[in-house]
Amino acid sequence: MQIRVIDSHTGGEPTRTIVSDVPLVGSSVAERLSDMQNRFDDLRKALIHEPRGSEVMVGGLLLPPIDSRNAAGVIFFNNVGYLGMCGHGTIGVVETLRWLGKLQPGVHVLETCVGEVQVLLHEDRRVTLDNVPSYRIAKDLPVTLSSGESLLADIAYGGNHFALVDISHTDSMSRGPNFLIQLSTEILQLVRHSYPDVDHVELFDRPSSQKCNSRSFVLCPGGQYDRSPCGTGTSAKLACLAADDKLSPGEIWHQESYIGSVFEASYQWVDKVSKSIRPSITSRAFVNGDLQIIVDPEDPFCWGIPTSER
Repeated sequence: MQIRVIDSHTGGEPTRTIVSDVPLVGSSVAERLSDMQNRFDDLRKALIHEPRGSEVMVGGLLLPPIDSRNAAGVIFFNNVGYLGMCGHGTIGVVETLRWLGKLQPGVHVLETCVGEVQVLLHEDRRVTLDNVPSYRIAKDLPVTLSSGESLLADIAYGGNHFALVDISHTDSMSRGPNFLIQLSTEILQLVRHSYPDVDHVELFDRPSSQKCNSRSFVLCPGGQYDRSPCGTGTSAKLACLAADDKLSPGEIWHQESYIGSVFEASYQWVDKVSKSIRPSITSRAFVNGDLQIIVDPEDPFCWGIPTSER
């Protein structure tokens, strides 16, 4: 089996996009995702797991659009399963389509399993993603760590479900990624007792750049951290800021990642009564590989090395 993929990164976070045809069936992206999960999950593992991939990588499968007026459909996945939406991945997919000569600058629509998203491909190759409606679910959920420290978490949806925790009153961000992964994992386990849909944790601190508003560390479902500021996480953050009247519609928010990359973000109200917003995220992706993946049936690790065996 030979599969063509295009590798890119958005703010340092990699996206591996399958551009070969995969014969999925279904009348929606969600149904096609279910078909991939049932019949082609080994393909996800082969592309994302070692020895070809890594735990930080996100994959995307390009699909023919269900509505011919749209540019494409896309299914996102990682080392442990499938994602409802992926902001950095969407920007990577748009750059991949541009690099392949399939998209010109202008407004386009992509189909995801959580709904259609509009993207603007700028002349300078930046991409603005108008994400799915985002909203806060709960404010100031008490979280007591095993150390006895008490934190407060907001629960919000930005295409994925997040627990958002302000750690600016601590020195946690300076203690390195391994410590932050452990801290985020403990928060995730505690929060899921009340909100089982939460699969991401977003920690916030003061920015290292004066040009930014906040710095984030985002734990992804696969147990690694997002190198970018995280598109769906930034959307969840904007939903909390809007609900607290700390950011006005159209006002620019610069979200810095743990490694220093930046997303420019803003929002408009979808429904001010329910505090639902439409976030916009702007960044740029870079193609860094055009690969022919080979799956050799004689290779004992042709479908990847499971995390449990490493």
